[in-house]
Amino acid sequence: MMTVYEVEDKRFQKYGRVVKDVDFTELVAELKKVPIPQDVVYEPSVEALEKLPVADVLRDKVYGELPVQVGYCIGNNHDLNAVEYHRSSEINIAATDAILILGCQQDITEDFTYETAKMEAFRVPAGCAVELYATTLHYAPCNCGDNGFLVSVVLPKGTNTELKISHAKGEDALITAKNKWLIGHKDAGLAAGTHIGLIGENLSV
Repeated sequence: MMTVYEVEDKRFQKYGRVVKDVDFTELVAELKKVPIPQDVVYEPSVEALEKLPVADVLRDKVYGELPVQVGYCIGNNHDLNAVEYHRSSEINIAATDAILILGCQQDITEDFTYETAKMEAFRVPAGCAVELYATTLHYAPCNCGDNGFLVSVVLPKGTNTELKISHAKGEDALITAKNKWLIGHKDAGLAAGTHIGLIGENLSV
């Protein structure tokens, strides 16, 4: 099992920051209305969250007036399975305690492999929001206990939606959705066509 640090730990600073100047109370309360499924469910855009005033604050203050989508990643999970990155920061707002396993894009090799031993795990306490920088490798959150997790995910509008063209060469082969580059682990049972490039243990917390 991995050591789990707090997001207030200095180790977190190279991956992101704690968002302290935005009130997420309404968003957390709305997300808590959603039942936690047994499996991981990701919805990039959820109307009930996007109509909250905080969505406009995030658009204007955090993303410099770029259009954003507010969705969620919820369920039960203990394993890394893959890493992804975007060309933009991602905001995660925890409605329950959750654990993020994080790494750095700079450590991906020229042949697009990555050693999972380089990753670190951090607990995001309920009510806390973090910004993950564009170069931060991440994937689905993990449980911090036995009752699953509820995490809202904010990204530029259109991220993680279906591609219009296929990509097959170099880094482009990692693109599995709009603004999403993915590297999978051989033990994760991911969809055919996923680039398998994680070396080492499929980390678990």
